[in-house]
Amino acid sequence: MKVLSIVSDGYRATLEEQDDTVLWISQALRRAGAQLDLLLRGPAANYVVKAQHVCPLTIGARTQRHAPDVHAQARELAQSGARIFVLEADVERYGLAESRKLAAADVVASAEVPRLVAGYDLVWHW
Repeated sequence: MKVLSIVSDGYRATLEEQDDTVLWISQALRRAGAQLDLLLRGPAANYVVKAQHVCPLTIGARTQRHAPDVHAQARELAQSGARIFVLEADVERYGLAESRKLAAADVVASAEVPRLVAGYDLVWHW
């Protein structure tokens, strides 16, 4: 069974957790044998950008110095055989067109999404 996981809510729970929860569960499912690919859209389109740097965040007396490396999570998912798609409109919207991106990421136009979705048995939207 082929699954397309559409991630549009980028950086969900990344302050509380050590990784993006959707990318984490996607990797766990692939390790269990699932055929799962990703379509990144909205703020999650930034996950394919290389060399991201996150400054420490201080709230009160607590400083979070080790932000999750969502790019590495996306890269590891691609290395496991998952296809990574990113919506072209969001690449443009967020000014990522000239950024160095994950080589495995396929940029897709909005008009291609229905055909892409039709190639999967299940589509999950996060």
